[in-house]
Amino acid sequence: MDKQYFIIDFDSTFIKTEGLDELAKICLENDLKKEQKVKKIEEITRLGMEGKINFEESLQKRIKLLTINKKHLVRLTKILKNKITKSILSNKNFFKKYFKEIYIVSGGFKEFIEPVVTDFGIIKNHIFANTFLFNKNDKVIGYDTNNRLSKKNGKVDVVKKLNLKGEVHIIGDGYTDYQLKENGLARFTAFCENVKRQTVIEKADRVVTNFDEFLDRISL
Repeated sequence: MDKQYFIIDFDSTFIKTEGLDELAKICLENDLKKEQKVKKIEEITRLGMEGKINFEESLQKRIKLLTINKKHLVRLTKILKNKITKSILSNKNFFKKYFKEIYIVSGGFKEFIEPVVTDFGIIKNHIFANTFLFNKNDKVIGYDTNNRLSKKNGKVDVVKKLNLKGEVHIIGDGYTDYQLKENGLARFTAFCENVKRQTVIEKADRVVTNFDEFLDRISL
C-alpha cells in the first residue's frame, strides 16, 4: 500500500471558524462601524472560499480593512485554541501518531496557526501559511507577498513543491482545497463539520461531516 499523506486546511476545518474573521472582531472592537466592517470581511472570506473571487484578491481586501498589532494576535491565538473543531480535538491521537505525514497548508497566517496546531504534535516545518510583516512598534504593516500562499493557486504551488510520493489526501472546506484535486495533486475530502459550501461539495471526491467519518473511510 502506498504511503499516505494528509494535508489539512486550518480555517473552518482544523478550527470551527475563520481566523481572519475572528481577528477582525478583536481589531475592530472599539470601532463605531465594527458590525458593518466585520460583515464585509466575512463576505469577502465567503466569496474567496467559494471560488467567486481569487484568493489573492480576497486576502488583500481583508487585510486593508484591519489595523493589527501583536497583542491582537496573542488574544486571537487564545480564542482559536478554544475553537478547535470537535472531531479534530477528539482525534488528537491520530495527529500524534501520524505527525510525519501530516501537513497544514493554509492561506491564513502562521502567527496564529502555528501555536494552535503544534499542540497536536504537528511539526513546524510541516506548517505552510502566510506571514505578517511588523514595524518596530509591533504593528502589522502588511504581509510577505513573496510567499506563494498569498497568491492565486498558492496551495497548488506549495504542494507541488512538497513532491509527496504516495496517496495524498486534502481535507478542507474551500475552493482552494479543491484546486489540489483539480491539478491532480490529491484526493479531495470536503469537510462539512463547520460549514457547507455547495460549490465545493459538488467538486469533492468524498464529503464528510466530521473527522471520524474521514478516518473511517481510509485504511491506515
